[in-house]
Amino acid sequence: MPFLKQKDSTVPPGQTVTQGFPVLHVGDVPAIDPQTWRLRFFGLVEHPFELSYDELRALPATEWHGDIHCVTRWTKLATTWTGVKFSTLLERAKPLASATHVVQHADNDYTTNLPLAAMLGDDVLIAYAFDGQPIEPVHGGPVRMFVPQKYFWKSAKWLHGLEFLDKDQKGFWEVRGYNNDADPWKEERYADLPAWFG
Repeated sequence: MPFLKQKDSTVPPGQTVTQGFPVLHVGDVPAIDPQTWRLRFFGLVEHPFELSYDELRALPATEWHGDIHCVTRWTKLATTWTGVKFSTLLERAKPLASATHVVQHADNDYTTNLPLAAMLGDDVLIAYAFDGQPIEPVHGGPVRMFVPQKYFWKSAKWLHGLEFLDKDQKGFWEVRGYNNDADPWKEERYADLPAWFG
């Protein structure tokens, strides 16, 4: 299996290293049966499709090793995630030329958004294992999005859909004031407040 390693393991500004794995999410942890779970690719694509858990696990796997960063200021070092490259499944879906953004859909009516261009790196995975074990439900299992170059709210837990759009559509936290880009190295935690605020 291909192994990807983060090039720079320094900690972004404003972050504190944790030895644990804090649990933060919207709503209760859903009970998802891997045997009935499906991942939909839909919207502005030539070939919409659904993928079962077994079908996902049967695809070539990639392992990524590096650090993850939460907007709430914790960083966890030296994590290992296993999954299928988003770019591999993108080739199957074949987004239309007009597709510019992707919305991740997850349980508890959670969504988050990213430009399609931000998801094309080899480190962006549809992940099903953490540190060599199936992802625990509390951390987003059976399957979560994994976009390590962004704050972790951009990696939706309990993923079940990827929608391709021709415009940006802010997700759950973005409409509540979180930054739309979420780059931890630029400390893009929250949206700029309007000039009249305060």
